[in-house]
Amino acid sequence: MAAFWQQRGRRQENGGLGSVIDGLGSVFDVLLANARLVLGVSGAAVLAIATLAVKRLIDRATSPRDEGDPKAEQKSLEESWQDLALIKTTPKPPKKQRREDLSEPLLSPARPLVPGEAPNLRGSSAPLGAPQVQSSPLRCLTLQEKLLSHSRQLAVPEIQVSLVPQLARSISTQLQNFLRSKCPELPFGRLFLSGALLDGLEVLAADHIHLMLPVVLDAGLWSLISGEDTVVRNPQYWMIKRIDLGYFPRGCSPWDRFIVGRYLSSSVLNETLHKLLVASINWPAIGGLLGCAIHPVVASRELKLEVKHDQVDLSITLFPVVEMEDKVLLAVPPEGLVENLWLESFSRAEVSRVKELDAGDSGARQLCLRILNGVCRSQPSLHKLGGSPVTHVILHLSDTTSDWAEESLADRFQQVLEELVASLEKGILPSYFNPKINLFSGLLEEEIDEMGFVLYRAISEPEVLL
Repeated sequence: MAAFWQQRGRRQENGGLGSVIDGLGSVFDVLLANARLVLGVSGAAVLAIATLAVKRLIDRATSPRDEGDPKAEQKSLEESWQDLALIKTTPKPPKKQRREDLSEPLLSPARPLVPGEAPNLRGSSAPLGAPQVQSSPLRCLTLQEKLLSHSRQLAVPEIQVSLVPQLARSISTQLQNFLRSKCPELPFGRLFLSGALLDGLEVLAADHIHLMLPVVLDAGLWSLISGEDTVVRNPQYWMIKRIDLGYFPRGCSPWDRFIVGRYLSSSVLNETLHKLLVASINWPAIGGLLGCAIHPVVASRELKLEVKHDQVDLSITLFPVVEMEDKVLLAVPPEGLVENLWLESFSRAEVSRVKELDAGDSGARQLCLRILNGVCRSQPSLHKLGGSPVTHVILHLSDTTSDWAEESLADRFQQVLEELVASLEKGILPSYFNPKINLFSGLLEEEIDEMGFVLYRAISEPEVLL
């Protein structure tokens, strides 16, 4: 009692604030004394908790501060926030029961809590009559699952799969008839289609296809010279030399008109075909017959046609091709002054080898290749990695890694990324069919740096590429 009066005396010294607080305290005491009668048990509990929190705030505000404690002010603020949180989290009293609710069945009485047993919080928080819904935990997909899901999204629509080859074959038939009537002296072979769509490795959309135009040469009048033995010093290119001019002078071969310096010029042949495609063929009439619009691309160095159909937009690229001595050479000369070079193509051998390996061990090389081609197609900085470079990396890995089952797709995908980064760091990717050929020789240093940076970041998190 003496302590109480001493505390009361100290409060009265604070400019009359103690009398006000005493008055509030008396009101709280009266409220608490009569709360059970007025509000019931639950309402009295709520009011008691709120009153306790308010009393703490008042006592803390009127109690003298410790001058020697620099954190006293910060501490009092934190305790005040805790008390306010106590008030906010106080459960609201149940609303007054309506007359019509008296007919509803009551809940069974709660089972008394056994000492040491945790309370059933789930049951206490559920509203009356609400169904118990068990929330399933979020499931994080693995890289394997993400790759398989991504591969299903890369499927080309069936309408494009059937329409594009049919449309391209119809155009090739019209072009073949035109060449035979316009250039009967040139022994062109039968045009055929090529490209990833026909190889089963296409992704995203069937919007481009290759049209191969065979150039039939007499093996007794022509021979191949490796580009490694010429001034270009590039084993990826070849030159087709006219031989035995003493016994078989110019004019003996129908292709002599395209000779430049005793070599069959891929540039001259392309220029001749380009003029025919642009100026000599009535593409509007052919397009009207086939139900589409066909336009040759005038400004392109390639022999390219743009086809617009109601259901698809298609790009067709024409490639004169020479097959000699087990080599497949395309009339794709490099940029520069050298115009007699023919590019060796391994696309047919690449697809054949990948399918052969998958057939031997039921592997997922083609699936991995489709996903990687889709990644390179969707990432502008990786466009030049799609196709041959990725295929050759997979073929190199197949010689050292035997597990290519679908269950190991994530591991192989990660390994291909690591091999690509390692090759980009060196700036060298040897061809699988000819180790002397560097498939990165045509890339600029800035392109190599950009591709290496993108793939290096993806090694730790491959999902960013999908």
